[in-house]
Amino acid sequence: MALQRLDRELALARQQKAALLKVIHGYGSSGTGGEIRIAVQKRLHELKEAGQIRGCIFGEDWSKSDVTTWQLLRVHPELKSDSDLGRRNQGITVIVL
Repeated sequence: MALQRLDRELALARQQKAALLKVIHGYGSSGTGGEIRIAVQKRLHELKEAGQIRGCIFGEDWSKSDVTTWQLLRVHPELKSDSDLGRRNQGITVIVL
């Protein structure tokens, strides 16, 4: 169900010509990085390999000290005000379409 919703949201974002999509998938109630988070990350890796997305930054890397994040912030400076930036929030992912 979660992966189907991810696919729908990606399709909608593409249709709306969005450059980025921030997904809140949660971290899991067990504290060990839940199944949905793992499945979403796996799907996003597959989509990147297939050329269907340009990239993604997982919440644990969503920080100004991360090279990929910094490059994205230079292109989209408005993201510097994102409430999750620098918080190492493993329950989110930023997708570059």
